[in-house]
Amino acid sequence: MSGHSKFANIKHKKEKNDSAKGKIFTVIGREIAVAVKEGGADPANNSRLRDVIAKAKANNMPNDTIERGIKKAAGDANSVNYENLTYEGYGPNGVAIIVDALTDNKNRTAANVRSAFTKGGGNVGTPGSVSFMFDKKGQIIIDKEECEMDADELMMLSLDAGAEDFAEEEDSYEVITAPEDFSAVREALEKEGIPMMEADVTMIPQTWVELTDDDAIKKMNRILDLLDDDDDVQATYHNWDE
Repeated sequence: MSGHSKFANIKHKKEKNDSAKGKIFTVIGREIAVAVKEGGADPANNSRLRDVIAKAKANNMPNDTIERGIKKAAGDANSVNYENLTYEGYGPNGVAIIVDALTDNKNRTAANVRSAFTKGGGNVGTPGSVSFMFDKKGQIIIDKEECEMDADELMMLSLDAGAEDFAEEEDSYEVITAPEDFSAVREALEKEGIPMMEADVTMIPQTWVELTDDDAIKKMNRILDLLDDDDDVQATYHNWDE
């Protein structure tokens, strides 16, 4: 993982999200609804909700929008019928893709995801067909420019809180945790006022695939753009080395 900066990619994603804030806010709104339904509306007693709130803040979601989402979910707890679904498949040249969705209509989501893969020359596989090529980890990305703490101090703070790994890249720091330690590490950094660009449990590829053919790159971008435009899709992971 070290030496392979994800920050440029994250920045690209954030810029895209800035032009389509409605999408990311929809995604986070659904996560808030599910977190409230599962663990209640009080973040102090609901670590999943705390994590979603941190993600919302990292994506510049206004506090009143977050609070409104929590209140709405608490009032409509019984009407929240979102189901978590995961799709796995391949894009051009064997690029592995995992799609996490949160939906109230399985048939619609399955059709849309399948269509996105097909239009980009890929195909949806069976469960487990590509997930073995990824590690599920907590990942926290910190922009160096925004962080006043020096690298050694930040590394010690992260490791003492339970992080597995700490990497310093050219423009960012990356903190990796086991999924079950993610909340504790994120909260320890938050307590120290560390600004986080990205904080989420994610799927990190074990190996990367390069695409050199223009047509393959075009097709891969087509798949990712179609998935990105789908409100049911919460996250897309892949091992394309952009």
